[in-house]
Amino acid sequence: MGRARPKRRFTAAVSAATVAAGLLSACSSAQGLKINLYYAPEDTFQSVVDNCNKQAAGRYEIVYNKLQRGADDQRQQMVRRLAAGDKEMDILGLDVTWVPEFAEAGWIDEWTGANKAAATAGVLPGPLETATWNGKLYGATKNTNVQLLWYDDRITPQPPATWSDMINEAKQLKAAGKPNAILFTGAQYEGLVVVYNTLVASARGHILSDDGKSVVMDAGAVQALQILKDVTSSGITDPSLTNSKEDDVRQAFQRGNGAFELNWPFVYASYAEEDAANLPHFKWATYPAVNPATPAKTTIGGYDLAVSSTSQHKPEAFEAALCLRNRDNQKFSALKDGVPPSIESLYTDNTPLDPAKPVDAKNNPSMQTAYPMRDTILAALKNAAIRPLTPAYQSLSTVISKVLSPPSKIDPQKTADELRSRLADALESKGVIP
Repeated sequence: MGRARPKRRFTAAVSAATVAAGLLSACSSAQGLKINLYYAPEDTFQSVVDNCNKQAAGRYEIVYNKLQRGADDQRQQMVRRLAAGDKEMDILGLDVTWVPEFAEAGWIDEWTGANKAAATAGVLPGPLETATWNGKLYGATKNTNVQLLWYDDRITPQPPATWSDMINEAKQLKAAGKPNAILFTGAQYEGLVVVYNTLVASARGHILSDDGKSVVMDAGAVQALQILKDVTSSGITDPSLTNSKEDDVRQAFQRGNGAFELNWPFVYASYAEEDAANLPHFKWATYPAVNPATPAKTTIGGYDLAVSSTSQHKPEAFEAALCLRNRDNQKFSALKDGVPPSIESLYTDNTPLDPAKPVDAKNNPSMQTAYPMRDTILAALKNAAIRPLTPAYQSLSTVISKVLSPPSKIDPQKTADELRSRLADALESKGVIP
């Protein structure tokens, strides 16, 4: 879930045996032209694959090889195979933070010409930036994601405008004996990095230079550290903060343990499924700002589709990738798997999944029924923050999460100095961790 985008809570885990079986079938088939797709488990994505295979009309068959559940495991499997020059890999599902690394290593091909035009048409600028490295397009955006502020209007009728407001409201609620915790992903992993990156960007600060080649850690980065320190040392976070990942945060809020939840939109579908009676009181807003009158810039997630440089079927791979993330299929995945689209026009598309039938929130949903918060998501995406674009991102993320954990022990200036030194070392690693 963490760094890319959380799946719906009820997505089934894929076992190692299933993964192995998928890899075996993809490699052993000797009939027809096979386009091997390596992508994260997603509940109904096989339906998208089937649809694209139907459109291919026998010219090729896309084989969906499901990667492991964890993002780190997904990356590790692909890195090892690509580094070995594996020619069986055609389309790669890349977390939005991996594109620079894979591009810099020469593992994926640039999108050019008509393929580039089709891959960029109507795509929001933030998601598109995640697929770009050194001014070149290396991926086609499949979906995006962005965190929102979630709250119960019976506890807090209006969302706080700033982090300072939110902290003060939480303290007042605590004094009144009401649910008061500010819930977010505080475990030592990518989720904590996402929160910190959002705070830095919202303060208009920088962790790295714009070209990703040097460490900055400016005043905005220090201010973000101060906020993390303030919010976690004031008795207004969940006792399990340092173990909390996305679904832990969701569950804590649904149990009534918090006043504010910072999380991805998957929480709405889970709330609707598990506590429909109270759903009308489950509200949302864009992230609180760091400074008044300066809107928050919220870190986005998602996946991009890239074509392997060792693919033996590149024309077909580019064509297949475009189909897998075209407008109709992004809409299908948004409505069936809860992954927000990267194509802007879908946020104002109110036709149901099957236009020939009436809208039905459960069986024939529309963006309006599945994403009542779609306008807020779109507003956040239009003012999005991107995690530092660098081939060394994996190393940077590991360093940041370790140095910031636990957040209550942060000493803003000293922590900034430590990050400055350790991130400079991490940049030299070039990001490739086998």
